Amino acid sequence: MAREWQGFNEFPRAPTQQEWEAMSPRERERAVASLPGEVTWEEMSPPEGDRHFQAKVRALDSLRGYFTRQRRKVYLAAELPVYYPGERRFAPDLLAVLEVEPHERQKWVVSAEGKGLNFVLEVHVGGDRKKDAEVNVERYARLGIPEYFIYDRGRQWLGGYRLPEPGAKAYAPILPQHGRYTSEQLGLELQVENERLRFWIGHAPLLDSEELIVRLEDLTAGLQQRADEEARRAEEEARRREEAEQRLAESERRVAELQAELERLKGNKG
Repeated sequence: MAREWQGFNEFPRAPTQQEWEAMSPRERERAVASLPGEVTWEEMSPPEGDRHFQAKVRALDSLRGYFTRQRRKVYLAAELPVYYPGERRFAPDLLAVLEVEPHERQKWVVSAEGKGLNFVLEVHVGGDRKKDAEVNVERYARLGIPEYFIYDRGRQWLGGYRLPEPGAKAYAPILPQHGRYTSEQLGLELQVENERLRFWIGHAPLLDSEELIVRLEDLTAGLQQRADEEARRAEEEARRREEAEQRLAESERRVAELQAELERLKGNKG
């Protein structure tokens, strides 16, 4: 194809897979470069304030910290424009792609990356739930995204969906076990706890940076307190040792005086 990619129509779209395969490497580069790294207000849901933003950011932060510590190649992003072949773009609240380099990106173009999304999370706070609870359930399944979770923070409700088998185009709901939903893609469990979304690995919750800082500050304070107590005990033991040594020295001095007095008395008697 000698022409520049112009698959915009109403909103920018990536080339179809057939068009992509017909392009030269240079044409592919131009097609990817022409796709905007942002979405328009018309494509986005209305802003939902701090409750929406904080839920999304905390989830991203806790997952990013966890996978970084695990040294796993997992790309995580929030509100990143995603381009599936020939499809209208979208920007989910949180996405994860497994086994890819987690460097910074302006967009995710499936044909160029060679891989689609593995996990999507949408956060809902208020207004019409249809987009997250109905439209996206159908759309993400049709695109072949293996797992999709919805966190309705307004209702403190969590729901999860999974493709029952490779190639399926309709989700099956994930059934919770003891209030937790298993993400096979992430190898983690999700749960609403104390009015927030929490990820778990076994019996251990994943902490975000703010929680880790608080925990480290508490740990540091505890260690400092223990060190201060040990220093006080060492100081007290040193003081007691010094007093004992002084008493011993005084006793030895007194014994010496008594021995000297005894020798004097013996001499006088002789």
